[in-house]
Amino acid sequence: MSPSFIIQEGAFVLSDAHYSHLRPQLLSFMREIYIGRLSPSQLIFMGDIFDALFGEIPYTHEENREVIDLINHIATKIEVVYLEGNHDFNLQSTFPNVKVFSIKQQPVKAKYADKKVLLAHGDFDGDFFYKLYTSIIRSKLLLIFLRGIDSLLGHYIIKKIDDYLGKKDDCKKFSGFEEFIRQRLSKKYRCHYFIEGHFHQNSSFLVDEFEYINLGAFACNQRYFIVKSSQDKELLQEERFS
Repeated sequence: MSPSFIIQEGAFVLSDAHYSHLRPQLLSFMREIYIGRLSPSQLIFMGDIFDALFGEIPYTHEENREVIDLINHIATKIEVVYLEGNHDFNLQSTFPNVKVFSIKQQPVKAKYADKKVLLAHGDFDGDFFYKLYTSIIRSKLLLIFLRGIDSLLGHYIIKKIDDYLGKKDDCKKFSGFEEFIRQRLSKKYRCHYFIEGHFHQNSSFLVDEFEYINLGAFACNQRYFIVKSSQDKELLQEERFS
């Protein structure tokens, strides 16, 4: 099966920015790309870029409008790829010029040089109850209903969600992470690299014969990653935006 897209050398890969009024750093980062101070060849968003952005709820668009507009403008200049996360979904109409991949399409097959790469936000393979939950929260009918109730309540629901999410610790260590990943992915995938966000661990190790890479969260110290030359040993080089 052919890859869904080609990863370009010099691409910026960004995960888990959890952008909100409490975490505004992503806005500055996107402005730097917009004015050309940062010059990625391609932008790959790995999910949870926004702390709350839902396609059917316009209020979440209003709260994130400037970053949304910057992404849409940049997507007219370079290729932008967006893997939806568990905080940002149903977004194709929000980003009409962006290659958007839903949770059902993940892991996404990509290619870099002669390497096969699989990419996912990281929440695509939960147990039955988690999959049921993710299906329910992405339901357009439910979100339209929620939009109506939230509007009647002066956006009380979305504001409470924002407050709750703003108190989460996005930088905590996951004890036993390597064992968890090996049990989850071993013997299931054939590739050279498997790249995920979601867990915020900023670590890499071998699983079977592929290199597993879990990206550090942009929300933690403004980490992002640049795709290096295929002649280098590592695929991604960490950078920090300040």
